[in-house]
Amino acid sequence: MLKTLLNNRAPLLEQGTEVITPTRYRGIFEEALMALNGGVATPEMEQIMLDAVLEHDGTQRVVLSNAGFLGAPGRVVGHGKLYPQIASRAAALANLFPDADCEFFLAIRNPATLLTEVRPLVAGGNYDALMQGTDPRALRWNDAIRRLLGALRGRRVVIWCHEDVPLIWPEVVRLAADMAPDLPLAGALIYMHELLGDAGLPKLRAALAGRDQLTIAARRGIYAEMLERHALAGALDQVVDLPGWDQALVDEVSARYRADIAEIAALPGVEFVTA
Repeated sequence: MLKTLLNNRAPLLEQGTEVITPTRYRGIFEEALMALNGGVATPEMEQIMLDAVLEHDGTQRVVLSNAGFLGAPGRVVGHGKLYPQIASRAAALANLFPDADCEFFLAIRNPATLLTEVRPLVAGGNYDALMQGTDPRALRWNDAIRRLLGALRGRRVVIWCHEDVPLIWPEVVRLAADMAPDLPLAGALIYMHELLGDAGLPKLRAALAGRDQLTIAARRGIYAEMLERHALAGALDQVVDLPGWDQALVDEVSARYRADIAEIAALPGVEFVTA
């Protein structure tokens, strides 16, 4: 997300949107969160933080992206839940800027693949330390998102599935940046490049050439065809290698995830980006 947005830094600044990299606010937000302990920042404190991270005058929208905003990556499980800190962390972040309209954009993904990705982040890749005795079947996104919505009290929440990102990436980026539909998006193919490689990307560019007025549905159709025919070997596969997991458990967790997607997409207060 940051890489794509930074490729569009100049036009975004022209419309008043500034993209902030984590190095610019590292330590600042953490100190403020600790000092406030869930409380609301004063106008003076809010202005001090903005002065510290903003580089440009006239900024109207600030985009921040950090994998640890809603909980440390290695602590996605706790108290028998998925992302146990998601509600308190989101509310605390919003309280840093009480005078702003805080919006939250996040991807959800199959807990089976999520656990596979975050397990190495726990000391020694210790699966038991990661799970803390939690039954994998209890890790429901539906519960996590309901807790998030309850904490944010009507603030905008945009959600999509990580598995759909190859097809919906331009729309997700435009939503996060509040980019006008007619504003060219640089780096829109970054994600597809990772999946197609140097050999497949020119084929995608050729399929898109001369078709500037493509509908979203038509573009996604081309993307899907290119992925089916030219994706790098293994690029679309995710191996679930977790202690005690067999195919039956993977299938059960995946089925619950699909059920959660349907429920989350229908929740009041959620803008769900579908493929």
